[in-house]
Amino acid sequence: MKASKVIIIGIVAITVALFFAYDLHTFLSLSYLKEQQSSFAELRAEQPVLVTGVFFISYVFITALSLPGAVILTLASGALFGLIQGLLIASFASSLGATIAFLVSRYLFKESVQAKFGQNLKAFNKGMEKDGALYLFTLRLVPAFPFFLINLLMGLTPIKTWRFYWVSQLGMVAGTGVFVNAGTQLAQIDSLKGILSPGLILSFVLLGVFPIIAKKIIDMIKSQKSLKQFKKPQSFDYNMLVIGAGAGGLVSSYIAAAVKAKVGLIERHKMGGDCLNTGCVPSKALIRAAHTAHDMRNASKLGITDVEPEVDFKAVFQGVHNVIKDVEPHDSIERYTDLGVDCITGDARVISPYEIEVDGKILTTKNIVIATGARPFIPNIKGLDQVTYHTSDTIWNLTENPGRLIVLGGGPIGSELTQSFARLGAQVTQIERGARIMPREDEDAAKWVSDNFINEGVQLLTGHAAEEVILKDDKQFLRCAHESGEVLVPFDTLLIAVGRTPNVRGIGLEEIGVEINERGALVVDDYLRTNIPNIYGVGDVIGSYQFTHTAAHQAWFAAVNALFGKFKQFTVDYRVIPWATFTDPEVARVGLSEDEAKAQDIPYEVVKFEIEELDRAIADRNTAGFVKVLTVPGKDRILGVTIVGSHAGDLIAEYVQAMKYNLGLNKVLGTIHIYPTMAEANKYAAGEWKRAHIPHKVLSYVEKFHRWSRGK
Repeated sequence: MKASKVIIIGIVAITVALFFAYDLHTFLSLSYLKEQQSSFAELRAEQPVLVTGVFFISYVFITALSLPGAVILTLASGALFGLIQGLLIASFASSLGATIAFLVSRYLFKESVQAKFGQNLKAFNKGMEKDGALYLFTLRLVPAFPFFLINLLMGLTPIKTWRFYWVSQLGMVAGTGVFVNAGTQLAQIDSLKGILSPGLILSFVLLGVFPIIAKKIIDMIKSQKSLKQFKKPQSFDYNMLVIGAGAGGLVSSYIAAAVKAKVGLIERHKMGGDCLNTGCVPSKALIRAAHTAHDMRNASKLGITDVEPEVDFKAVFQGVHNVIKDVEPHDSIERYTDLGVDCITGDARVISPYEIEVDGKILTTKNIVIATGARPFIPNIKGLDQVTYHTSDTIWNLTENPGRLIVLGGGPIGSELTQSFARLGAQVTQIERGARIMPREDEDAAKWVSDNFINEGVQLLTGHAAEEVILKDDKQFLRCAHESGEVLVPFDTLLIAVGRTPNVRGIGLEEIGVEINERGALVVDDYLRTNIPNIYGVGDVIGSYQFTHTAAHQAWFAAVNALFGKFKQFTVDYRVIPWATFTDPEVARVGLSEDEAKAQDIPYEVVKFEIEELDRAIADRNTAGFVKVLTVPGKDRILGVTIVGSHAGDLIAEYVQAMKYNLGLNKVLGTIHIYPTMAEANKYAAGEWKRAHIPHKVLSYVEKFHRWSRGK
C-alpha cells in the first residue's frame, strides 16, 4: 500500500480513537443539546460569524469522518439558526462532508476493490456509469439508508465526484429539512425516534422509489412508442420467429421448442450457418490434414524416416466436404423438425415487429430473433476488382495447390489458414497491417506462433498495409506500404481474412427503425433486445464476441427473455468467455491477458509454466508453449489464463470452470490430474503460484519445531 494511503488511514484512525477516548460523542447527544441550547443561542448572538463558521466546519468534519452525531448537528442547525438558514448550513455542510468521505474512500479502496472484483463488477460499473445518479438520488431520499455507508460505498463506484456532490445535495434536502424543522421545536423533542414516524419513513421510501419507477415507465413508454406505428395482429402464427440457422439461431429455436413455444426458423441457404459450412468445421478438417502432412515431414524425431507427402488438393478438399456432410445431420432440417421447430427455407424480410415476409408469404410472430451472422469484410484496395480473390467463405472450392498464396490478415482465421496451406505445400505469404499477428493475444503467445510459421517456411510480413493490386506482364502483385518503403508481393492466389461484417442490411430492419451502430452491428441491451422491444439479436450480428460458442450462449438468454420477459428477464453473463486459435501451437485464452491488465491498470501477479518441463510433452516430442496465469496480487483468484501448446483449446476448460465458479489456484493444485497427460500443465502452473507464495516465516518456525522434536 502507498505511504500516503497509510498516512491517511493512520490520521483517520487516530482521530476516531481520540473522539471516543475523550468522550466527545457525549457532546453530540440530544440531552446535551437541549441543556446547552440557550448558551449556544447567546454565544451565537455575540459572535454570529464565528459560531456559524465553527458549526459549519464541525459539521463537515463529523460527516467526513463518518462519526456519530450528524443527526444531532442537523437538529442543532434548526435550533440555532432557524429553518431557512439552518437548512442551508446543514444541507451544504452534509453534502461537502459526504463528498470528502466519498473521495477518501475512493482514494483508499477503489483501486484494490476494482482490481479484486473488477471482472465481477463489470455489469454493476456499467449500470453505475449509466444510471448511477438515479440510484444515488433514490438512496439519498430514503433516511433509512445509513448516510455514512452510502458515502463510503459510492466511493468504490465509477460515479463522478461532481455528480455525487450535486445529487447528494439535491437528494438530502427533504430529509435534512425534516430534521432542521424538528430542531426549531427542540424543546418538544424527547427522542430521535419521534422525528421520523413510520408514515413519514414510508413517504420517503415511496418518494425514493418513484424515480426508478418513473424511469421504468418512461422506458416502457418508449418501447411501446416504437411499436405504436405498427398494427398488432389479433393472433399470431408463432411465439417466436428466428432468422438465420447458424449457432445462435439453432439454439434459440431449440430452446423455444423445448419449452413448447411455436417457433419458426428461417434460413435462406444452408442449415448450420458459417460454422458448419465455411468456418469452424471445414477449417478444423483442413488443419487435421495439414497436421498429418507436417508430421510426415518431421517423423525423424520419432525414429521414423521423414517423408515428403504427395498432397492431392482435390482429395483434401473433398475430405473437408465429407466432414461437413458427416456433421450436417446435427444441424439438419430433419433433426430440428423432429425437435418441434418449423424450418422454413427462403429469403426473410422483416416488414414490421410482428411480421416477416418469406418469399412472398407473410408470417406473424410475437417475437423475432435476428441471428443472421456475419460475412467476410472486403477492404477498399485499389485494383482488387481486377483479380479473383478468395475469402473464408469461398476458399473451400479449391481443387489444386494455390501456388504463391497471399493471406491478407493476421487474426485467427488468417493464421489458421496460413499454416494449413503452408503445410499442404503452398508458398504462403501472410501480410498483417499491425506490428504482429494475433494482436488480441499477448506478445509472448503470438511470438510462439509467428516463429513457428517462419520455421515452416511462411513469409511473414507484419507492419505492411495492402494498398493496391497490380497486374503486370500477366503477373499479379500486391503493393504494400511499409516503413522502409513500398513492397511488391507476387501472388497466384489471394485470400482475404481481415475480419467480418455483421449481416444486418437488406432484411428490412432499417426500414422499421431498428438501431444499427457505426460498425454495422445491431445495437442490443443487456437482455439482447434491440430498440424495438420484441426484436432480439444474437451472435455475430451484434458484433460483440464473434464465436460460435458465444452465439449459443447468447441464444439461451434471447429465447428465454423473448418468451418469458414479462415475468423475468436475464442479463447475459459475459464474465467468463474463452476462445482458441487452432494453429500449431494452439493459443487459448480466458479472462484478462497481460496486455489488457496493463492497459486497464489492473494490478496482477503472473505465473508461467513452460510446457517443455512436462513429461507428457517430452514423450510426445511436442514441447512448444506455456501456461500463463494472472492472479490477484497475494491471492490465488484467477484473473485470466493464456495457454500456448498442443491441445490448448482443451486444456483451457479447467480454468474456464475455475473462473466461472470462483475456484482459485489452490483448488486446481489440490485436484488429482492423471499422469502423464497434458492436463498436468494446469496443475504445475498452480504449483508455480504456490511456490511463489511459500510462507517462509511460518516454515522457519516449523523447522525449529522439527529440530526441537529431534532433541537438538
